[in-house]
Amino acid sequence: MSGQFFFQAFVYLLAAVISVPIAKRLGLGSVLGYLVAGAIIGPSALDLVGEHDEVMHFAEFGVVMMLFIIGLELRPSLLWRLRGPILGLGGAQVLATALVIAGVALWVGRMGSEAVAIGLILAMSSTAIVLQSLAERGVLKTSGGQACFSVLLFQDIAVIPLIALLPFLAHRATGAAASAGALAALPKWASPLVTLGAVASVVVAGRLALPFIFRYLAKTKLREVGTAAALLLVVGTALLMSLVGLSAALGAFVAGVVLADSEYRHQLEADLEPFKGLLLGLFFIAIGAGIDFPFIVAHPGRIAALTVGLIVVKMLVLLVLARLFRHEWSASWLFAFALAQGGEFCFVLLSLAARQGVLDPAVTTPLTAVIALSMALTPLLLVINEKLVQPIFARCGRKKEREADEIDEHDNAVILAGFGRFGHIVGRLLRANGFGVTVLDNDPDQVELLGRFGLKAFYGDASRRDLLIAAGAGRAKLFLCAIDNEEKAIEIVELVQREFPHLKIIARAESRQHAYELMKRGIDHLHRVTFASALDFSIDALRTLGVRAHQAHRAARIFKGYDEAAMRDMLKYWEGDDKDYTSIARQHIENLENVLRDDKRRFVRSSDDGWDLGVPKNDA
Repeated sequence: MSGQFFFQAFVYLLAAVISVPIAKRLGLGSVLGYLVAGAIIGPSALDLVGEHDEVMHFAEFGVVMMLFIIGLELRPSLLWRLRGPILGLGGAQVLATALVIAGVALWVGRMGSEAVAIGLILAMSSTAIVLQSLAERGVLKTSGGQACFSVLLFQDIAVIPLIALLPFLAHRATGAAASAGALAALPKWASPLVTLGAVASVVVAGRLALPFIFRYLAKTKLREVGTAAALLLVVGTALLMSLVGLSAALGAFVAGVVLADSEYRHQLEADLEPFKGLLLGLFFIAIGAGIDFPFIVAHPGRIAALTVGLIVVKMLVLLVLARLFRHEWSASWLFAFALAQGGEFCFVLLSLAARQGVLDPAVTTPLTAVIALSMALTPLLLVINEKLVQPIFARCGRKKEREADEIDEHDNAVILAGFGRFGHIVGRLLRANGFGVTVLDNDPDQVELLGRFGLKAFYGDASRRDLLIAAGAGRAKLFLCAIDNEEKAIEIVELVQREFPHLKIIARAESRQHAYELMKRGIDHLHRVTFASALDFSIDALRTLGVRAHQAHRAARIFKGYDEAAMRDMLKYWEGDDKDYTSIARQHIENLENVLRDDKRRFVRSSDDGWDLGVPKNDA
């Protein structure tokens, strides 16, 4: 038995290690890589991981942990801040999608209770796939990404009343009572009351008892005991939910919500973070492995029609809702493409509906395949949106965007591109010292906002040659590139070097890689955004630890000088062999530490009083 377990674990991990990097290299994202890996090693293909039931049991642990972490992040402050989008857009999405799908189900001949159950179940989308896919693409914080997050949050919360509602939709007696555990002897109307009572008891007990328990365990100063206690809470709550006829996944979600406002939440997140990505990956692999390919092969037209129909119907509903809630077209299409699939909660709800006698196996079997396929297609839908749809709106947006301002400053010595959090400090300091600065910024809202404070800037794209000419680039002495878009910054720098070679350039670098790109183009004066503030932070830390001010500042200067010199030395290795680059980087790190230690020893031997003699250590 142990050998079989280790073999299956080896297969799962090997499939993930091979497939996910390939999928990411192809631009498909890690989620699709996990799903494809699961499909290959599953019972319907290579059959390396046992039967379908074994696979889904393996996946259940991933779902349980995933929902615990989701519940852990549902802080009341977050819910209150997003109350409008959650209740408005989220509620409208679930209700509208359920009504439309239920109408379609009635049209094809399903009973009323079945149609309602199908509509409510298929209204759910995949929290895990959508959030991870959007985060990988860097669009989770956009308006479309936040709309997706709000709707998914509402869906996660809505699962609780949906699970309580399903027994009322049962149209026939089944063996559900036999599997309902403690609820077997209760009448049908009492079952939801007991279920809700169990959920309420978990919440109340958690609020009253957990703080004392975790405070007691914290005194042991054993981190593993706290983690074990958290897992005990998850398993215990999941067991209670199972006893009253609910899913273990829902129990884990409730346990997470109970701890969401706990003072120990951050510690629990830190303890579980190493497992989060791996467990989600194993869940996706198990979903891929659980797809019933023989059934799909036997009914290809039916499954394809249902899958396409589900995606199209949900996309249309989502697109209409996004526009009704005044989202821009680009955000609306992202919203529609991202949430057009079934979700992991659908499997939970389908299983419960089957046990309660709401849906027949003839309905749940094809729906399970359709949901799994729609989830597998989600990364591809997002690729279509990213590669084909969004560029259309980007071109339309450029056509409709505000015309560049007419620039009436032509003789300033300095041209500054970018007037955001970084650039406006530079511009203010130069102007305060008597230097004229012509400012260009491509964000009309930023230009308007700063204009209210008397900070003059011109709206326009600094990558346009005609605007630079209008700004006086032919007569200026210095060009400052302070924008935060790395690709755009490189484009602007290359344009200035090509068209205005007399201009000296100082550039903002967002990262070390960005700095290398600028250095390759001959930019000698560049400043990494967080580098100087990190040095100031380090000086403050050294001063707080009792280091003299002049020593702390000297250490920071040595660090800065050596790191900048090391960057120039490492530039020639940057695009070469990664092993050479890593080796040189490690050598530079070791050399810098030795230099700082030697300098510190010299100061210890020195009788230098230092310029901070008599100054309190916090007044550097």
